[in-house]
Amino acid sequence: MNLLFAAAADICKFFDSKGWNYCVIGGLALQRWGEPRTTLDVDLTLLTQFGNEQKYIDAILANYESRVADAPAFALRNRILLIKAKNGKDVDVALGGLPFEEEMIARAAPFTFAEGVTLRTCSADDLFIMKIFAGRPKDIGDAEWIAVRQKLDAAYITRHLEFLLDAKGASEMMDIARKLLRGRS
Repeated sequence: MNLLFAAAADICKFFDSKGWNYCVIGGLALQRWGEPRTTLDVDLTLLTQFGNEQKYIDAILANYESRVADAPAFALRNRILLIKAKNGKDVDVALGGLPFEEEMIARAAPFTFAEGVTLRTCSADDLFIMKIFAGRPKDIGDAEWIAVRQKLDAAYITRHLEFLLDAKGASEMMDIARKLLRGRS
């Protein structure tokens, strides 16, 4: 089994044992929905809500090594917990609390990547939203591949992405999203 898949399976098993709501995002989800490319870490969103993060952070850090000094403060400040899986691979755990993140996790579904490796991944629509929101050139390229390969729900994407981009002060990115969504038809 690939070391990244093993790391993802391990952390997902831990989250499942706690009854936590989460999904795999980022490069591993892209292997399901877009053009696979090399990724060096596992990315997940864990639904913690706002104000409840500490109990999740403490439980994770009791089982996994942090990659940064003063991990709890870093995680609370940046809403991301940077840890090492038991096999040494990097894992980024986003601390979710927005309505979009809650809906994304509710919509997530299991996908079998290889024998013995089934992970709950976000939907293609939600991955497209996150890629446009991230806005880096490689993320825009990923979003384009997702739009080319998947039948996307433009109304769902627009509803969430307009709000998120507005909050970020990057509403101009919506033009890129619309162009990619139109280009897929």
